[in-house]
Amino acid sequence: MDTVLGVTPLVLVALLGAAMLAGWVDAVSGGGGLVQLPALLVALPGAEPATVLGTNKASSIIGTSAAALTYRRAAVTDVGTAVRMAAAAFVGSACGAALATRVPGSLFRPLALVLLVVVGLWTLLRPNLGDTQDLRWHGTESHARHGIAALALGAGIGLYDGVFGPGTGTFLVFALVSLLGYSFLNASAIAKVVNVSTNLAALIVFGLGGHVLWALGLAMGAANLVGGVVGARTAVKRGSGFVRIVFLVVVGVLLVKLGSDVLRGE
Repeated sequence: MDTVLGVTPLVLVALLGAAMLAGWVDAVSGGGGLVQLPALLVALPGAEPATVLGTNKASSIIGTSAAALTYRRAAVTDVGTAVRMAAAAFVGSACGAALATRVPGSLFRPLALVLLVVVGLWTLLRPNLGDTQDLRWHGTESHARHGIAALALGAGIGLYDGVFGPGTGTFLVFALVSLLGYSFLNASAIAKVVNVSTNLAALIVFGLGGHVLWALGLAMGAANLVGGVVGARTAVKRGSGFVRIVFLVVVGVLLVKLGSDVLRGE
């Protein structure tokens, strides 16, 4: 059977659709990897895990960058905080990737599962959480504390992303809302900038190792870009309440996915 970019035309169409949906979900609340990564695993059954992950990053970084720019144009991104967190997350992600060669990612599944339960319950029991922006530290005297907290969160979540990965965007949005006081909309905007940084760190590692199917990744990236732009515009238009709903749905799906992995002993 004829192939296009290494897969059959039908599989390519399915992958482009998955990439577009992943871009939309990722732009609104994070969690696009729940859609795109499984699709690649099914479409490329004979590929090395590193190649699947590298191709996923090549696609994701395009859509995430487009979403970040869309949020920025809508003036809902705290650029200072986003840049600090992105720089720290880049370093954390690189360190996590190095650590991942020594520590099995499966060790982090139970921890991630517990954290997701806490995140979901905390968000459900606080219906007004993230509706409006109420920064915990603001003003001249507290500016330094805000910056230090942003750096610490960026480094910690970047490290988690490099070592394990699933739920990174979800934990990032939740931390920005619950710990720093951003609204869900503003938190999602900042998260996109940080996601670009962690994706870039991973893509560099995978690219240097020859683990990226660039043609397929870029084609999926174009679809991911469309989804990312539409998702960011939808979030800006619908506001924090809408982002919160999508966020809770993503948390629920992550709980089911990681819970099933733990029960199967994977």
